[in-house]
Amino acid sequence: MSIGWLENKICIQWGIRMVIKFTEVHENTKAHSNEKERNYSLREVFINPEQVVCIRPDKKFRRALEEGLLPKDMDERQEFTRIYLNRGQVGLDVVVVGQAALIEQKLNNNKKLLKG
Repeated sequence: MSIGWLENKICIQWGIRMVIKFTEVHENTKAHSNEKERNYSLREVFINPEQVVCIRPDKKFRRALEEGLLPKDMDERQEFTRIYLNRGQVGLDVVVVGQAALIEQKLNNNKKLLKG
C-alpha cells in the first residue's frame, strides 16, 4: 500500500487500484426511526473510481442545507453530488460534498489515457 496526494486530497493505492477520499454526508437518524427531523453529519469515505457507475448533482441535500438540517458550520453555497457505485446486483449510492463536475474531475484525474 502506498499513499500519495491528489489535489490536496489523499489517494491510497492498493496494489494497482486507487481509492479517492471524499467527504460523505451521513444520516445519523436510523432508517426506521419515527423522528420527523433528520440528523446528518460529515465523515470520510474512500471510493474506488473503477466502481463508479454514475454521478448526479443532489438537490435534496442542497435543500437540507438551506433548511438548516446539515452541520451548522457548512458554507451555504456548498453543493452535493450523489455517486452511484457498482455493488453487484445491489447498487450503492453515496452523497458527497462538492459540485458534480469537480467530483467527476477528481474521479478521472488518476486515470491514464491509453493508446488505441
